[in-house]
Amino acid sequence: MCINDAAGLLKMFIRDLPTPLFTMEYLPAFITLVEKISKIKLQLQALHLLIMLLPDANRDIAKALLNFLKKVVSNEEKNKMSLWNVSMILAPNLFISKGKTANHEEMKAAAPTAHIVRLLIRYQDILWTVPSFLISQVRKMNEAASSNNKKQLIFDKSVRKLLRRKTMERERPERREVLLHCDVPEGVIRVYAPLHSKVSMAIQLNSRTKAKDILARFQCENSHETTENAKIHNQSLYEIGGNIGEHCLDPDTYMLDVYHVNPQAEWILKPKTS
Repeated sequence: MCINDAAGLLKMFIRDLPTPLFTMEYLPAFITLVEKISKIKLQLQALHLLIMLLPDANRDIAKALLNFLKKVVSNEEKNKMSLWNVSMILAPNLFISKGKTANHEEMKAAAPTAHIVRLLIRYQDILWTVPSFLISQVRKMNEAASSNNKKQLIFDKSVRKLLRRKTMERERPERREVLLHCDVPEGVIRVYAPLHSKVSMAIQLNSRTKAKDILARFQCENSHETTENAKIHNQSLYEIGGNIGEHCLDPDTYMLDVYHVNPQAEWILKPKTS
């Protein structure tokens, strides 16, 4: 198969989807973010939210497609396919329904949708995680709600078991000073790992400490545990309580920044939920 045949097959696949990849439902919103918002930063924030609203299947296909298109554009000198060319060619296929003849309004949308495709290709690396500004809004909402009505968090079975264990340990005088939060020094967090043989560890944070560093510490401390236990070796660090509810941290998250934003949080290692 030659390159032209492969390109034609890709366009046909996208064009023949039952509904547009970015859906007719959200087309007006995509157009509005270009026509009504002038600043790129605000356009990206709006685009980020729209991507999160897409159905899972659409979002997964879009992610794979945009990753491929980024590679195509990176080889512009060889294939003559610039970011502009790629966006103009593919935008109609991504936003217009199967077999539908473009009407006047959709023709007018050609330029805005091409601009959206350019944004998607150029800034795709930041579009597939929950945006930081949204997490900040969630924190503020939780802080406001907790000031009026403090809600009890609901933990999964392993976390509840861990908390019962913590309560029992706090009742032991010889352990009390170690476990009480008020005695934990500034910049030190206690991370709990109910599935490990070593169920907790105090960790001093610095400006370079990332979530993956904490995971590595526990893996090192519990290196004698069997590698067959997938639950133990496939865990994530969770920020629980305080002003966030429950938040699975990206491995590259800088822990000191999160600690300063939410010093009352619990830090739990547990398998990532799908």
